Amino acid sequence: MDTMRDRFAPVVSRLLDEDPRVAVVLAEIGKDAFTAARRRHPDRVINVGIREQLLVGAGAGLALTGMRPVVHTFASFLVERPFEQVKLDLGHQEAGAVLVSAAASFDWPAGGFTHMAPGDVALLDTLDGWTVHVPGHPDEAETLLRHAVAAGEDRVYVRLSVQSNALGRPVDGEHFVTVREGRCGVVLAVGPLLDPVLDATEDLDVTVLYATTVRPFDEAALRRAVRTAGTDVVLVEPYLAGTSTAAANDALRDVPHRVLGLGVGRAELRRYGTVDEHAAAHGLDARSLRERISAFLAAGARQA
Repeated sequence: MDTMRDRFAPVVSRLLDEDPRVAVVLAEIGKDAFTAARRRHPDRVINVGIREQLLVGAGAGLALTGMRPVVHTFASFLVERPFEQVKLDLGHQEAGAVLVSAAASFDWPAGGFTHMAPGDVALLDTLDGWTVHVPGHPDEAETLLRHAVAAGEDRVYVRLSVQSNALGRPVDGEHFVTVREGRCGVVLAVGPLLDPVLDATEDLDVTVLYATTVRPFDEAALRRAVRTAGTDVVLVEPYLAGTSTAAANDALRDVPHRVLGLGVGRAELRRYGTVDEHAAAHGLDARSLRERISAFLAAGARQA
């Protein structure tokens, strides 16, 4: 199966052909995949070199002229390194752009901590007005990329990952999807962590919600789920643990509830390893998730 990033250049190349407003801004990374598109649209495929602040600034400048820029590099270079430009050039100027990242939290362990960005979504959460898509399958990535580019002048972040679920699901760029219904808790799985969550909860009586768009947070879906499944809520996210805890608490602000946020830990893992080994070290493999979710739900049952 191809990866989400394998889909990125072909999809955006087609969008360049279809929509004269679309432009692509790169910082060396991924430029070879746009060789053909650059021949067709030399004025709309722009490589700024290894200059990430300029990458975002150039995208904002294009947006201010009426273009719809798609800005791409690794997450650590797209959100963290040029954060001032994301905050001011895009946010302060109310300029719309589509930021599309690769490498996710630890997609390339051999690259070391410089190429890891578990805090990207939490960092964007400090800014107003961002839509955040976290696809869990290449088909979903293609759909959400098209949603993002078509979203007028909005600021959109699309987080691509090599981690993927086995099957793509219908996504609409807005709502959580109910995958399984139960009566003893709600587990919200984000993007590529759906399959591990389904494995971990296979014989647990819980409702499983699936999120590929995490901002805005679908409060209505979570509120519906807790009405029948109870008010113990577990969030399983492929980035910094607890990133959406506040959003879940806000959604249930008038309902007594408990929330457990699972995700990538804050401790830096200083061994390269593999993606699967990093996931297990952060407790995001199916076995670890089952232990942590079961313990949380059991503690809630004892308190009831």
